[in-house]
Amino acid sequence: MTAMACEPKATSTQDETLLDYFLALETPEGFRAELIEGEIVVSPAPDGDHEDYLSTVFRQVMRLSKADMDGSGNKGLKLPRGGLCPKNYAVPDGTFAPRELRLFRGAPPWMPCDGVALVAEVTSSKADRDRIPKRHCYARAGIPLHLLVDRDEETVTLFSGPAGQEYTETHTVPYGKALPLPEPFSFDLETADFG
Repeated sequence: MTAMACEPKATSTQDETLLDYFLALETPEGFRAELIEGEIVVSPAPDGDHEDYLSTVFRQVMRLSKADMDGSGNKGLKLPRGGLCPKNYAVPDGTFAPRELRLFRGAPPWMPCDGVALVAEVTSSKADRDRIPKRHCYARAGIPLHLLVDRDEETVTLFSGPAGQEYTETHTVPYGKALPLPEPFSFDLETADFG
């Protein structure tokens, strides 16, 4: 469900109105709201398979990462401005940061993304939003790694090297093949459980 979107020539007053509307939005229980590229998106709770795939990623990151990592599911991130629209407010399915930073302790509902090492997305019913606009938001924010589990394509992709609104490196494997994760993770993500 989409509440409103930026016009191509939005003014700062329109930006502020959209942002105020978004921040005041009372999302129904079981739903989450995001402001992505000037569009307010309200999504229902994910299905069980979505959560199972995400759980697989969390278990491996927490158990196998070279660095001690903190992880959060559905943590709101304030991301840099995109185009003519106000800042983006995204809720990645998974957010990981080095434990030593304690990013999540005492963080507000919408925290800055400084120090985030990896965001993970598992495609949902609006898969293109997970594949493209959210990836652009994460790249503009300078988040070093973005992991996408694409349930329709049956692939797992690691985007790295953020530059502008895109990542410069992409490594995709089909379900069943291991996907190497670089430092600070330094392990091969097993994807057999996704199939």
